[in-house]
Amino acid sequence: MNWLWLVSYFFGGMFAANAVPHFVSGTMGRPFQSPFAKPSGKGLSSSTVNVVWGFFNAVVGYVLVVHVGDFQPRATSHILALGLGALLISIFSARHFGQFHGGNR
Repeated sequence: MNWLWLVSYFFGGMFAANAVPHFVSGTMGRPFQSPFAKPSGKGLSSSTVNVVWGFFNAVVGYVLVVHVGDFQPRATSHILALGLGALLISIFSARHFGQFHGGNR
């Protein structure tokens, strides 16, 4: 196994998890923070921008997991790398965006 594959799966997990809040908020018609807002990561972007950004994140996550190396869902190291990436970006997002939406109490 190549260790670069694990790095790819880690970042694939990050991109896949990051796709969820953007895509869901966008499809619900709600604005949400994105890198394209002003100020970046603090201001709100339109629901359309969030759908596109969420979809882009999902595609990048898919490419990093499925098209790099030989991802095996039964390989513990592969799942741990993917899950750790998803967990870390999710915790970061909860803490960062919680300050804007009342989730950090």
